[in-house]
Amino acid sequence: MEFPNVRAAAKANVYFDGKVVSHSIFLTSGEKKTLGLIYPGSYHFGTDKAEVMEITDGACTVTLDGTKDEKSYAAGTKFDVPAKSGFTIAVKSGICQYVCSFIG
Repeated sequence: MEFPNVRAAAKANVYFDGKVVSHSIFLTSGEKKTLGLIYPGSYHFGTDKAEVMEITDGACTVTLDGTKDEKSYAAGTKFDVPAKSGFTIAVKSGICQYVCSFIG
């Protein structure tokens, strides 16, 4: 996946003592995306805007807030997160890489 003609924020977004790290990019349309890495562990994130999380490498399991269903995702798959909610994402081994698109 490539994003031509973008601006990138040099400062990383670092969460959970460095276990989740992303960089923000800004497309010419003004859309913001984050490109990130998730190391083994389980992490909860809240959302303001709706998000689409595309897994580009590795694998994870996800439980959306308000559900008990844990779903597995691997490279080439994606999941949607509603606005004003959250999700728990877990990586069992290796590194999970993702692209997060913010909707709305």
